[in-house]
Amino acid sequence: MSFNDIIGQDTVKQMLQNGLRSDNMSHAYLFSGPAGSGQMKIALTFAQAIFCTECKDDACGHCLECRKVEHGNHSDLHLISPDGSTIKIDQIRGLQRVFSYRSESKNPKVYIIDQADKMTNQAANSLLKFLEEPPIPAVAILIAENGQAVLPTIQSRSQRVPFSSLSPAIMFQVLSDEGYPSPLIRCAIHLSSGLEGCRELLEQNTFAEIRNVVLQLGKECIGKGSSPFITAGTRLFKAGLSEHMDILFNLFHLWFKDMLHVQYERHESIVFIDQLEFLTSHASTRTTAQWVSYMDLAAECKKKLRFNVNAQLCLEQFLIGLGG
Repeated sequence: MSFNDIIGQDTVKQMLQNGLRSDNMSHAYLFSGPAGSGQMKIALTFAQAIFCTECKDDACGHCLECRKVEHGNHSDLHLISPDGSTIKIDQIRGLQRVFSYRSESKNPKVYIIDQADKMTNQAANSLLKFLEEPPIPAVAILIAENGQAVLPTIQSRSQRVPFSSLSPAIMFQVLSDEGYPSPLIRCAIHLSSGLEGCRELLEQNTFAEIRNVVLQLGKECIGKGSSPFITAGTRLFKAGLSEHMDILFNLFHLWFKDMLHVQYERHESIVFIDQLEFLTSHASTRTTAQWVSYMDLAAECKKKLRFNVNAQLCLEQFLIGLGG
């Protein structure tokens, strides 16, 4: 893997490569930004580039050091991720023990802490001491969706590397070239901030089915067709799709937003473009305020799910709120 193989995040790549070229790397980096925007991929590529014996500011991908990283068995690279819901002090202590031994090469050791915002206070304080006084040359890469949730003293001792969501247009083109269906891509890129997250959604067998349920329910509620409650019961709960209700409400939010796009003639922004005929013929059946209220209702139902409200009850209240 080379920096050139990674799509987007050009500012991040330039920042890291400048440090490599000038031998002016920070002892700690805080990769902060939306999940799925490529932090781990860039972290691993950066580690490869540090170890690489062929390139100064990138990973060649074929030298022994690069291959070790790609195969996950490089002795000077260590990854930490949450043990359960948090990163615990014993994990940081284990890292410190490993780093008490010197590297066999001239390069610094590298450690990557994924979801660093989930460190316990004890773990964070233990890491802070390690950041300030590493026993040997080391580069830390901390990955956090919310960088502000990391201990402020760790933030102040790390170089902040902000990640941004990839543009929908770039993600659409890449995923189309990979052969995914366009209607599903249009939905996925609005539910995820990066290519990795999109691929995870698109690889789920249930994603297309949930989209179909949203279309059927959405049309029945708006068009006053057959009972949406019957559809919900047979298509969702009997088919075992109830575990993905958050995706369902997110898609409903996009469906109602498309109605607004039609009303304001913003056709280039429509997500369910394959349903343009239905959207065009029904967008005027509700006022702008009503469509906005439906979007708010979808967001409220998703919030209830986070507080463990029964999924079927949530959906029934949602459909009632739509006048279904």
